[in-house]
Amino acid sequence: MTFYEFFAGGGMVRAGLGAQWRCLFANDVSPQKARVYRRNWGGDTLVLADIAALTSADLPDVPDLVWGSFPCQDLSVAGTGAGLAGQRSGSFWSLIGLLHDLKDQGRAPPLIVLENVLGTLSANGGADFTALCQAVAELGYDLGAVVMDAADFLPQSRPRLFIIAVRKGITPPDAVLSKGPQSLWHPPAIVTAYQRLPQGLQKRWRWWAMPTPAPCVLKLADLIETGLPADNWDTPQKTNKLLLMMNETHLQKVAAAKARGGTMIGTIYKRTRSEQGQKFQRAEVRFDDLAGCLRTPGGGSSRQQLLVVSREAIRSRLISPRETARLMGLRDSYVLPEKASEAYQLTGDGVAVPVVRYLAKWLLEPILAGGTPWEHATITSPSHSQARIPHSL
Repeated sequence: MTFYEFFAGGGMVRAGLGAQWRCLFANDVSPQKARVYRRNWGGDTLVLADIAALTSADLPDVPDLVWGSFPCQDLSVAGTGAGLAGQRSGSFWSLIGLLHDLKDQGRAPPLIVLENVLGTLSANGGADFTALCQAVAELGYDLGAVVMDAADFLPQSRPRLFIIAVRKGITPPDAVLSKGPQSLWHPPAIVTAYQRLPQGLQKRWRWWAMPTPAPCVLKLADLIETGLPADNWDTPQKTNKLLLMMNETHLQKVAAAKARGGTMIGTIYKRTRSEQGQKFQRAEVRFDDLAGCLRTPGGGSSRQQLLVVSREAIRSRLISPRETARLMGLRDSYVLPEKASEAYQLTGDGVAVPVVRYLAKWLLEPILAGGTPWEHATITSPSHSQARIPHSL
């Protein structure tokens, strides 16, 4: 099976699709990400260019799949609110233009996958999602959407929207379709977005079905680097400053972790909160064996920190680049940028590898193959090597 990967970043979609897929073309606009992509995958298929500068002449052959994880900044709840009219998220329209050219040349792919943040469903009161669906339908595709959370496969809370479109004339197997929304893959936000669509688009809608994943066996502690130098850790004064930034609810979480005994690992983000009419920067901790959703360093986002609590001490430090890579499902053999800031940008912008593998195994590949029954399949996470990432879901 073959694919194009637009907005490829470090090639995490390529990692998730796996060796049974062959990349025909990839692009990214970032020289830093392109450098990392080439280190890990070679440079034969990667074009460093803004998607707006590409033409169909740059795109070889006929792919089975076109994947586009277009920028989220204008669609994110924390973003500008510009939506698909924004400079960054608006690059979606350049992708649509290329797909129109492929269609005109008789090279339309059987499958398209678009991935982005959940804010895509509600941006501009839902008008952007309707416009997106209309644009895909006008290319000659039926489509549906699912929400998949990395937390079902990895110890990171990272829900993302995946829009899967199949070219008209291709009949998906019954196994990948349901008659209505499934609670796991179609939360209320998707149902609401579907209900906003005009009737013509609702007729093109498909409720995609997949089996329920087995419970994730990985814990946050499984992915933590041990033996880091002492200067990676905060000073006691800096840790105490973090604690002073917590409100009573989060201080109680720390106290409970300390009283439990053993070692508890939590993660912290700093967030601005309004309290009694005033804004405060607060440190908020979670001890549920999940990291918070990884972010990029840009746009003033705080960086995620670890809080390690035992009866003897409370210690804190910035999450390491390798830990963020593990939280995205990348093996330790994956070469990261030398600069930590570039590594955080790479992982914070990426797609969780086992999420892609699951979607490919239970939806994309059965559609292309004409259907693979999974009703009685047992899905397990295998024993994990290196960074203990389950790549064989």
